[in-house]
Amino acid sequence: MTATAFEYGPNHALAGPHPRGAGPDSVWWPPAEGQRDGDYLLPPPHPAERIDIAIDPRDRRRLDLHAALTAAGIPPRPEDREAIESLSALSGSINTTIQRWLSHSL
Repeated sequence: MTATAFEYGPNHALAGPHPRGAGPDSVWWPPAEGQRDGDYLLPPPHPAERIDIAIDPRDRRRLDLHAALTAAGIPPRPEDREAIESLSALSGSINTTIQRWLSHSL
């Protein structure tokens, strides 16, 4: 059996100080259900720290289509990339219709 880097947990010695003053051992967000001691989740994003960059409409449609497929229980596979790119190139109204169809498939 080969060991992976994740078997032994993260190496906190390599991480710098937390930007909000919390170290790796102090978790300031509530632990997830079933979280074991030593399991660290990523903190939620802070809206003030987000970068204000507009997303291209085609990229937004692609992300929305990924989300709609996943929510419908159809997680996209790597071989689906070409189909998703082609669908994302279509107009916004067509993408909205596709997403509506997927939401009704639940």
